[in-house]
Amino acid sequence: MMAMLAAAAVSFMVTITLTPLAIRFLSDRSIGQFIQDEVDHHHKRGTPTMGGLVIIVGVLAGWLVGHFDARSPEGVWQLGFREFQVPGLLVLVAFVGMGFIGFLDDLSKLTRARNLGLNKRWKLAGQVAIASMFAWGSIGYGVETELSFTRPLGLDMGGFYVFWVLIMLVATANAVNLADGLDGLASGSAGLVFGAIVIISFWQFRHPEFYANLGTLELAVMSAALTGATLGFLWWNAPPARIFMGDTGSQALGGAMAALALLTNTHLLLIVLGGLYVLETVSVIIQVAAFRGWGRRVFKMAPIHHHFELKGWPETTVIVRFWILAGIFVALGLGLFYGDFITGGGVG
Repeated sequence: MMAMLAAAAVSFMVTITLTPLAIRFLSDRSIGQFIQDEVDHHHKRGTPTMGGLVIIVGVLAGWLVGHFDARSPEGVWQLGFREFQVPGLLVLVAFVGMGFIGFLDDLSKLTRARNLGLNKRWKLAGQVAIASMFAWGSIGYGVETELSFTRPLGLDMGGFYVFWVLIMLVATANAVNLADGLDGLASGSAGLVFGAIVIISFWQFRHPEFYANLGTLELAVMSAALTGATLGFLWWNAPPARIFMGDTGSQALGGAMAALALLTNTHLLLIVLGGLYVLETVSVIIQVAAFRGWGRRVFKMAPIHHHFELKGWPETTVIVRFWILAGIFVALGLGLFYGDFITGGGVG
């Protein structure tokens, strides 16, 4: 428990402290956001972006401190670190790796001075490469390859597990990226999701007789660091945003979410916990399919948060209401997780 609290506190403090310095550094070098013409966000043009780098630094700091141990196994006072376990390192591969792809995407936008990043094929290739590394490491470590909801469902995916990992990491990274269109929308909702995963992974750690997952305490510490970092960044990213996370942040957060779901055996539960991101993604799919099939648009603009903006909702209204939706989805997901524990005989 102390490791989780330390990880969350340190990542929060590092992020909330470093972000103003990043704002100044990025502003001095004119590293700012380019705005789409379809939405009246021109007042945001030039707002510092690539703030996801600060989130990554905050998470790494919190994760490291979460492993700090002032006592030896014999109880002697000494400075040292607990073992860094494979599950935490795997999450870091997905988190930092996807963040690096997002960084290249942001860098491409800056060099082109347009709101267009990497070529879609190159971006997808990079995401697939990171997901493949995660899949290779996970299988080598011995993770459960059965499809899961709140627990494995008894359907072993075998070799298809690799493709399932690719789908989950790439889809989640892009889904969080789609939600990163309004001040604080992605960071606020991500903080809720990671907070839920803290509860889930720690609950699994406390009930090893019910859950056969590996390294759950390690995952709880990592989730706590992610929660603290996103909330620390939200302090400066809340409307009116002083800084944006950019693809660097959204891709990293999405990669971490998918990795944690895979390692906690809550694959399909992530669809509920991240229900807001599902809505955003589905709205884009519907919009594209309708326009290509019938030449019409279902929404004024996709992702759907822009639809409500164009209907006249103030930006802060859209953000807060979408945060509420994110909270409802998270509460439902936690309810389903605990309900399975009760009905499955977890309470004797």
